Amino acid sequence: MFGRKRGLTVHTDRAADATLVDRVSLLSCISLPQGIAPRRHQRANRRTFAVRAVLAERTAYHHLRRQTPLDTRYGMWHRHSMPIGEPKDLTACRRFFLEPHHPKQRQYEALRRYFLEGRPSKDVAREFGYTEGSFRVLCHQFRRDPEPSFFLSTHPGPRTQPKKSAARATIEQLRKRNYSVYEIADALTEQGTPLSTTAVGEVLRELGFAPLPRRLDEERPDFPRPSVEPVADARAFSLRPGRFTTRCGGLFLFVPDLVHLDLEGVARSARLPGSKMIPAGYALRACLALKLWAIERKSHVMALAADEGLGLFCGLNRIPKKSYLSEYSSRIAPNKTTALLAAWHARLTGEDALFPAQSFDLDFHSVPYHGEHPVVERHYVSKRSRRQPSILVFLAHDADSRAFCFCDANLRKGEEPEAVFRFLAFWKRTHGQLPAHLVFDSRLTTYAGLARLDTLGVTFITLRRRSPKILDEVRTLPRSAWRRVTLEVPGRKFRHPRVWEKNVKLEGCTLRQLYVLDLGHDAPTVLLTNERRTPAKLLTRYAQRMLIENAISDAVRFFHMDALSSAVGMKVDFDMALLVIASGLYRRFAQRMRGYADSQARQVFRDLVDMPADVQVSENEVAIRFHRRAHLPIVIASGLLDQPVNVPWWNGVRLRLSA
Repeated sequence: MFGRKRGLTVHTDRAADATLVDRVSLLSCISLPQGIAPRRHQRANRRTFAVRAVLAERTAYHHLRRQTPLDTRYGMWHRHSMPIGEPKDLTACRRFFLEPHHPKQRQYEALRRYFLEGRPSKDVAREFGYTEGSFRVLCHQFRRDPEPSFFLSTHPGPRTQPKKSAARATIEQLRKRNYSVYEIADALTEQGTPLSTTAVGEVLRELGFAPLPRRLDEERPDFPRPSVEPVADARAFSLRPGRFTTRCGGLFLFVPDLVHLDLEGVARSARLPGSKMIPAGYALRACLALKLWAIERKSHVMALAADEGLGLFCGLNRIPKKSYLSEYSSRIAPNKTTALLAAWHARLTGEDALFPAQSFDLDFHSVPYHGEHPVVERHYVSKRSRRQPSILVFLAHDADSRAFCFCDANLRKGEEPEAVFRFLAFWKRTHGQLPAHLVFDSRLTTYAGLARLDTLGVTFITLRRRSPKILDEVRTLPRSAWRRVTLEVPGRKFRHPRVWEKNVKLEGCTLRQLYVLDLGHDAPTVLLTNERRTPAKLLTRYAQRMLIENAISDAVRFFHMDALSSAVGMKVDFDMALLVIASGLYRRFAQRMRGYADSQARQVFRDLVDMPADVQVSENEVAIRFHRRAHLPIVIASGLLDQPVNVPWWNGVRLRLSA
């Protein structure tokens, strides 16, 4: 065996034979997995396996010795030169196998530990820096890959960038004319040689250009740019006679309810912050307009900044910009949010009562936060099926009116079991009595919380987690012990479940526990309740709990409930309070429309609210004439257009709606 400065070449068959004999001895010591052969034949099989491996290696060796030197840095039997340096010590050689740095080598060593050495997957994943789930995926792919490749070298890609090189001179000329990165990218696109802003920035750095300082509008190239809209100011608002068209004509359908329920008084009762330019009532209407018109705060809030109709709805010369909306919500403390909800409930009494308060559905929702903040905790986000930084929100939903009636976003980890009792305290403070009936799932509170609810005289229905003891008990029940009931839900597929009932004692409280089979699930359903209704009625009521999950889904899609990381960074608790008010306004509006009493907000908006209008302003009235739409006759038939209303924030000027 002779060495050269640039590589290692084997010249004699004797050296190869000696190496292969050593390989036979090494491979003979490898223990085969159990199950390949009986124990008395394992030694012979081991020897056969070693001989076959040696013959394969010898064939490959004789094939390659006629070509080029060998390289084992990134591949086995790869044709490449390998420099000869000072030999490594044994510690460094062991570290090469124990601490692999190349991704493919790390995968190989991890899979070898798991499949050959029989190490637990959890230990192997921790040792090699994988998560348990990603290592299971790696094993899954390896078992189904017919030809796994671990010892392949990647070939370097091209070292030139033709598009950048072709545009280099143009970029230099444009920067000397004070063009920004974005303006240069637009100019290149117009010339037919498009480059991204990132690529343009890289070329400028290579040419030695520093970033441009912030420029005045007069110093920028003469390109079309967005118009500068006036600053929102209630003192600059005037009803000058004129005519214009607004995209947000359907918003004025909510004005009669806002006047009747005295939203200005709600803002005063809650002592919301305000200023001379934008008083509290005007600010609340501006924030509420985003919810009513389903404006996604992430990017679309500024698209309607020039719409005169949106400013007219709020009583301002223009709608406030995103900077004001973000800053305003930061001035509202959690106690003011609770006061806002209490003032809203105070308006919904007597003939205007929106919540029958016969039964409530309760649930948690995690509002995801796509950022880093030390205060934000990690909660389970159902739509992502994982835990991630988010804000936990407690929501209460009236089962009869199908509207949200309470929210609490001021929750920390460990406070979840107390959220239901905060709702009870709020309801008793605003309505003078406790809620009559609650429905929630097993994670809302603890067994001690259930005992407290029973002591307070609040009836409830909830699920109980299926423990191994409960599952064993269900399996041991004889078939004759089950009783079949019929659910009075005509459209339900599984209407005849089997039920078995017993009394259980939890935390000193005796409750009814129902085991239910044949509901469309493989595992039994376990209900806990302190009610005395029949099992069929209990199951029918708990099945209606899906209403709150549908309502939360509607709130996420239409009211943009999850828009925490957005251009308009509203505080979550204030945003949830706006959700409660907007949900109530949509419920009141939908109840007047024939066929829409049970419809979700996004359907009501799509069919009845989302329509433009012509606005005619005169000295004594503001006339809103809606454009022709397919569902406009339903609005006309409701009688809403036949009732002109004097609007306080327009100095008493009358609003008249027509079609």
